[in-house]
Amino acid sequence: MTAIPTLTPAAAQRVAAIASKQGKPAMLRLSVEGGGCSGFQYKFGLAEAQEDDDRTSETDGVTLVVDTVSLDLVAGSQVDYVESLGGAAFRVENPNAAAGCGCGSSFGI
Repeated sequence: MTAIPTLTPAAAQRVAAIASKQGKPAMLRLSVEGGGCSGFQYKFGLAEAQEDDDRTSETDGVTLVVDTVSLDLVAGSQVDYVESLGGAAFRVENPNAAAGCGCGSSFGI
């Protein structure tokens, strides 16, 4: 069984705040697309509902949704929300990534 990614409490809190402001469910979709400086890039967005082939995990009442195609690339990952001098962003700690880029939004396998 493939390990479904999880949200940290900080990420869950941020998703809940964004979803509340937009009047949407507290559901974050993580997907992977080809591109970026290292081959693949992460894509985040609020989800209205789950699709039939989605896999989910829940943290503090917030659901993380990942499609089965992306799941192989992000299995076992943890999504965090980090605030720093450079700004605030969701970051993926991906144990499958063999290479990454400085911005943290793309990776290679």
